[in-house]
Amino acid sequence: MMRLPVYSAALAVCVLTASAAVAQQATLQGRVREATTNRPVAGCEVYVRGSRQIARTDSAGLFTLSRLAPGRQQLQLSSIDHEALRTQVELPASGGTFEFELVRRERQLGEVVVAAPQARFGQTRLREVEGTAIFAAKKTEVIVPDNLVANLATNNARQVYARVAGLNIWESDQGGLQLSIGGRGLDPNRTANFNVRQNGYDISADALGYPESYYTPPIEAIKRIQLVRGAASLQYGTQFGGLLNFELRKPEPDKTISVVSRQTVGSYGFFNSFNSVSGTVKKLSYYAFAQYKRGDGWRPNSHFDSKTAYADVRYQLTENLKLGAQFTHMNYLAQQPGGLSDRQFARDARQSNRARNWFDVDWNLFNLSADWKLSSRANINLTTFGLLASRKSLGYRPNFVERADDEAQLRDLITGQFRNVGLEARYLNRYTLSEANSGVLLVGTRLYRGYNHSVQGFGPAGRGADFRFVRPEEGQSSQSAYSDYRFPNYNAAVFAENIFYFGPKFSLTPGLRYEYIRTQAEGSYGSVERDLAGNIIANNTFREQRTSPRSLLIGGLGASYKAVEERELYANVSQNYRSITFSDMQIANNSLVIDPNLRDERGYSADLGLRGEQGQWLTYDLSLFALRYNNRIGEVQTFDANDRTLRFRGNIGRALILGVESYAEADVLRVLRPTAEPGPWRWSVFGNAALIRSRYTASQNAQVVGKQVEFVPQVNLKTGMQGGYGPFKASLQFTYLADQFSEATNAPNSPQDSQPDANSAVVGLIPAYHIWDASVSWERKWLKLEGSVNNLGNAIYFTRRATGYPGPGILPADPRSFFLTAAVKW
Repeated sequence: MMRLPVYSAALAVCVLTASAAVAQQATLQGRVREATTNRPVAGCEVYVRGSRQIARTDSAGLFTLSRLAPGRQQLQLSSIDHEALRTQVELPASGGTFEFELVRRERQLGEVVVAAPQARFGQTRLREVEGTAIFAAKKTEVIVPDNLVANLATNNARQVYARVAGLNIWESDQGGLQLSIGGRGLDPNRTANFNVRQNGYDISADALGYPESYYTPPIEAIKRIQLVRGAASLQYGTQFGGLLNFELRKPEPDKTISVVSRQTVGSYGFFNSFNSVSGTVKKLSYYAFAQYKRGDGWRPNSHFDSKTAYADVRYQLTENLKLGAQFTHMNYLAQQPGGLSDRQFARDARQSNRARNWFDVDWNLFNLSADWKLSSRANINLTTFGLLASRKSLGYRPNFVERADDEAQLRDLITGQFRNVGLEARYLNRYTLSEANSGVLLVGTRLYRGYNHSVQGFGPAGRGADFRFVRPEEGQSSQSAYSDYRFPNYNAAVFAENIFYFGPKFSLTPGLRYEYIRTQAEGSYGSVERDLAGNIIANNTFREQRTSPRSLLIGGLGASYKAVEERELYANVSQNYRSITFSDMQIANNSLVIDPNLRDERGYSADLGLRGEQGQWLTYDLSLFALRYNNRIGEVQTFDANDRTLRFRGNIGRALILGVESYAEADVLRVLRPTAEPGPWRWSVFGNAALIRSRYTASQNAQVVGKQVEFVPQVNLKTGMQGGYGPFKASLQFTYLADQFSEATNAPNSPQDSQPDANSAVVGLIPAYHIWDASVSWERKWLKLEGSVNNLGNAIYFTRRATGYPGPGILPADPRSFFLTAAVKW
């Protein structure tokens, strides 16, 4: 437990004692203002090109850069809400003060107001240092929804994440109520293999014991989506997938009040109403939105009704101290049509034989934060967060999905209550060792306490969404298992990362994270035994208590080399760890057997890539990756003593996943007319491809060794174009995923077989599919109109074989769907 403090102390000693011959140095001071309003620009980052020095402006727009060589200095000024500025100044030996003006990202052309994009392309990357976080030498992707022409009302993940290479997206509901994405062989289920955050704090049910995300922010409210692959484990937790952070829109700094209203209608009874208000009054700023969403779905028994609200209040207490408070509420009720067998899907993918399955979620997130600027080089961020939430699932879910549903039969009811609280503190300091050598040190800590109460038992007969537990009566048919568990858990972590700059081109970023985890399971489980007439002959209950404390130290190292400013060669390797979840510890399911000796998953991930820009016409990121997965938890099909089909969940074995991920986007008009001034026409094309080889290299199950890892299509391709003229924009996108398997033995059955299996539903092949999507938008003054056609070719396909809710079985994706949006802003 003492290694990390020793490491941090060593870094501090290095900073304090390192010395070098320092040439004559000067100090550059500056003020950054907005060109049209003359107001100071706060939070602008000022880069000294060639030296890696960075400063951030304060609330008065002031910044200071020390220890610079006299003479010509090239500066780059970057602010989210302003156009980037590159300039140069002559710095006297005695130092100097300079004024800079930035142009706000908004231009008026006649009667048409066009909001200029934050980038020329649909995807950008995180800077090496953002706020109190370090992203140097890591594979990062940033999605800016305002730069996309896509169906935002339904949170259409296929369009929103189209420029992120290698993502495997599950499509389970029309409204985009839950996001399920995975990559590099990781299970997409509710994005559980990513550390999912909103504005930097946790939003999942339980970050360690139940990392599934039942809440997804509306894309219409999101400013940026940040993805950091496996190397994010050092700062944000130990998940193999990395970080997925939704950065919501911030308060409007220049208006007392600004209102946005978006109304969308679509196929199958879809309706979405999104409304937001934002502004700044003196030192107080605010942003809030409310969203209502409903739909009937393509299949019968697919109705949903969702409400989401959010409020963000910030107060600039002093010039260097800002306080913030945020609250999020989400509630939805969805009817679930159940899954299909291979035979049912082949005959009629639209059918449903489950009219009594329901899912209810209530989510409440709380956050308090403080940002304290100690100096132009040092910052502290403190955030506390909490969750009060519940999820309830009710329905009939036999292993044989073609079995008819009897309304007189009791249903299976599972409820979960979540009460979590956490605290994270971060300190970031930029320091200089010499004129050529400098660094950035980040240290942080995390304390987390979670409590989950999970109950599984018998729900009432009938069709309604009645989430009450009942006792089975003599002669009444019901499921035969039940459980009642409490899962208190505790987590403490400390971490440190440091960027060491060795001159203007090369840097190393080592990091360490120490974790202490204690998970507990306290409760009981049981079963009801019946005779052939359905009479209860035994009711057995078993009590259980388990405590699993463990501690671990993980490390990582990143390297970056920039031969020129616009091109970077990067590499990183980091250890990963994922603890067993509550559902791995105990769940009552007649068709599922869980290994009582499950162990935590461990491994490492590595990236080697080249990224950058070529002039103003091309951006690219080409990389190789490796993911080593030890003790991988998964499922295989097996049989009991009575030859009944069962699923066995345990540590399947050791897996190795290797791949190539590539992304590029080009401004076609810049290629054709490189010297022309930007005009009303726009046209860009993009493509991303992931080629992946995955195999189980070791397992105690001979049927698994050498098999393809589940949820890993060997080819994952997304490509498209976006263009427009003046206020009109349009996009066209193509998606292709090769065959993939749903479990480790690679069961080959498929609905495309000549005689599809009636018994198969949960395990089997997910056949390859390809999808087209198209969207258009038109904007004039305060009015914006949008339209989308998803699944343009009306393909009948599926992306998931569900093992439980909302199945079990094959979950068909939506066919061709149409959506229209009218939006106003004033």
